[in-house]
Amino acid sequence: MSDRGNVRIALKVDVDTHDGLARGVPAIAELLARCGVSASFFVACGPDRMGRRIARLLDPRFGAKLLRTRAVSVYGWRTLLSGTLLPSRPVAPAFPDALRRLAAAGHEVAVHGYDHARWQDRLPRLSEAQVRAEVTRAATVLRGILGTDPRGFAAPGWRCTPASLAAVDAAGFAYRSDTRGSHPYLPAAAGHVFRAPEIPTTLPTLDEVYGRAARRSAELADYYVGLLRPDALNVHTIHAELEGGPYVGVLDTLLGRLRRRACFVRLCDEAASLATARLPICAVHEGRVPGRAMPVALQGQESHASE
Repeated sequence: MSDRGNVRIALKVDVDTHDGLARGVPAIAELLARCGVSASFFVACGPDRMGRRIARLLDPRFGAKLLRTRAVSVYGWRTLLSGTLLPSRPVAPAFPDALRRLAAAGHEVAVHGYDHARWQDRLPRLSEAQVRAEVTRAATVLRGILGTDPRGFAAPGWRCTPASLAAVDAAGFAYRSDTRGSHPYLPAAAGHVFRAPEIPTTLPTLDEVYGRAARRSAELADYYVGLLRPDALNVHTIHAELEGGPYVGVLDTLLGRLRRRACFVRLCDEAASLATARLPICAVHEGRVPGRAMPVALQGQESHASE
């Protein structure tokens, strides 16, 4: 892995909560500036109702993850009760200047849904009209803040349905990053091939590997470096609430290692360089990945190049 130019990595920063944008994003942005790295920030554009996910504690896999990653120290009780015992707070609309500063610094700022908790927990039960509303409202909010159309959409929790794939197409996004997989493709579901290309997350997230693969920053950095693929796009999703919070040291160490081994790219630039007509078509299906309690959308078997 000595040829740095052959290894490309995109940092996809998911911002799920009010506090994640208030505190986590500035910490991550400071690290990125120090390292001279640009990233793609995907921001929830509606209310922070993460407290509604507290019922997930009844799932032993989810509870184990919360204990393993010290969720209370990551999110804080204010976020864990947001939208239930405590009123919800807006995410993107609460910090428009912070988002404009990210864009001015050369980062991509894109859409991570509207109501993150609703999408992640209820997407399969939402009607087509409700899904379209989630997507269009989110795009409208971010467009109003930045003054330009957002190019990318990333599904909260990597959850997809045929209705959500269609809604992202209808909203005019240039690309999506909705799934877990290995390489860019055109997603297919319910007998339909969708227009906007998919650039999947290829690496496991910190909350999936922490306490399973390693715990110390240096060991975690070595673990991720060992997963990098030359001559391919590596997409690493980080979370403002984790790597911008108690695990900022892990990100600092990882960036130090990656700068010597990889070139950093933004997802919007990778999407612009895709030869869409030659992308493979892959079915999107739901499944599980190690270390994650809920099912996610996965890149399925390749069929054929689009015409």
